[in-house]
Amino acid sequence: MAFLHSERTKAATSVSASPAAATVTPSAADLAPRGGSLIATTNNKSRPGKVASGAGSASSGGRAIVSDRGTPNGRGRSDAQDLDALAKSPDKKLTSTLSGLQDYFRKPCFVHSRFDDAVGAGAAVEGALADISDENFAHLSHSSLVQTATSVRELAKRIGQATIQMSVRSVLVVTKARDNSLIVLTRELTRWLILTRDVNVYVDAKLRLSKRFDADGLMDDNDKVETHLRYWTPELTNMMPELFDLVLTLGGDGTVLYTSWLFQKIVPPILAFSLGSLGFLTNFPFQEYKTHLNRVFDEGIKVNLRMRFTCTVFKDGHGTETHEVINEIVIDRGPSPWISMLELYGNGHLLTLVQADGLILSTPTGSTAYSLSAGGSLVHPEIPAISVTPICPHTLSFRPMLLPDTMMLKVSVPLGARNTAWASFDGRHRVELRAGDYVTVTASQYPFPTVMAGPMDYIESVSRTLQWNVREHQKPFKDDVDTDSPAGADRGSNGSATTADEEWDIDDSTFFSSSASSTVLSAMGTAPQSAVTTGSSSPIQRGFSFMSLNNKS
Repeated sequence: MAFLHSERTKAATSVSASPAAATVTPSAADLAPRGGSLIATTNNKSRPGKVASGAGSASSGGRAIVSDRGTPNGRGRSDAQDLDALAKSPDKKLTSTLSGLQDYFRKPCFVHSRFDDAVGAGAAVEGALADISDENFAHLSHSSLVQTATSVRELAKRIGQATIQMSVRSVLVVTKARDNSLIVLTRELTRWLILTRDVNVYVDAKLRLSKRFDADGLMDDNDKVETHLRYWTPELTNMMPELFDLVLTLGGDGTVLYTSWLFQKIVPPILAFSLGSLGFLTNFPFQEYKTHLNRVFDEGIKVNLRMRFTCTVFKDGHGTETHEVINEIVIDRGPSPWISMLELYGNGHLLTLVQADGLILSTPTGSTAYSLSAGGSLVHPEIPAISVTPICPHTLSFRPMLLPDTMMLKVSVPLGARNTAWASFDGRHRVELRAGDYVTVTASQYPFPTVMAGPMDYIESVSRTLQWNVREHQKPFKDDVDTDSPAGADRGSNGSATTADEEWDIDDSTFFSSSASSTVLSAMGTAPQSAVTTGSSSPIQRGFSFMSLNNKS
């Protein structure tokens, strides 16, 4: 079952970016999801491969419901009607759950349209929702509910393990335009993509007149470059995200965060090359870019759908601005010398009154950023959770907490607060919150798909960047036998092989003799008189014998 929405931009309108960028007029084929035909369900008849006109068409600015079948289900109703009926179920206990399923499978994520064939999502979702349909809802048993929950988890597991085959025609390259060394690498990458893979490459419009990028020189080298080299601007990426099949970033984590800022709605798959200073999100070394990209083009990709936040600022009861963030939203005291006083609500209920320097609400991706420095926990990106981390709280009992991503959070400045607060989104665009203003935070319906370098991508990233749990191994009491050495030989501390019967080269006979050890203990007042007179083994000798440090009989 594919209830996939696809945000349609106005295909009939030519989008002209800044004067430095080329004018791009996309066709319906450019806007359609790659790897399948476009079915637009409208008031008129739907036709595969063509955007139909009408209430739901692109020309009207509406949404087109994309289906892999384009026909109603076997019960004589469309999939969308099934979801609407489920969401209107009379049982209040499952209303929120069903609404969450409805919203999840209708997310207009760019890469969702490719998951059906890879994971068999259609049958899995249809079977799970059929169990809790309005026909069967009155007779839903506990075992059926458990089975449905298991099916949903299995579907999530399949999505995480799915390999998506891509038909890449347009690649967007995001790089630091002010880093001269990266401009040279961008030129090298652009030339290889155009000449080797025959794709359209979009580079930053700032590089059009760059001498180091030398666009004219690229065109002189090969005529194909002139038709395949294009330029992007933030306006183009924001208005027409589906124009790009793949995004390549050259830089560090900051470049990846900037890419998230460019795509405030639908996000193409992101492949991040490591050319920065740290790199939690950049797991692909640029030196091997040809190998990695050939694998992507020929074998497909596995993506991690990283959760983002939709943050909306309300002033005087009206929403003034909305931002999609990949790391965190921070509400702090700003330049004020007093601590912040904030009210934290969850689904309309007051959770706590925050009295601290500030509050961090981070995604699992952002758990390795500001939240970690403030004492928050590491959170795997596949865990659907919101991390709540206070900044220097006034009470020691205010510890970090994980909340479910289904909860809508609201952070408001109470009317009795001594000072205002300041909110920032992924470290940019600070806005002042006065008394009565508030910010709502929800899990975004536009995830951030990053290409995975391997199955242990996250653990390897944390281990590499944070040196997570890295220390010298504890030395054993007795050297292990080296399998590469001759039989009966041990590996000494200096790395040389020693025979198994080689003894210590120190004189420990006096220390480990029973009479001497008993005399010492007697002088200390800890040994019984029987130990002195009978010469029995002392506790010290028995202890060292247990640790295999005493080789004497």
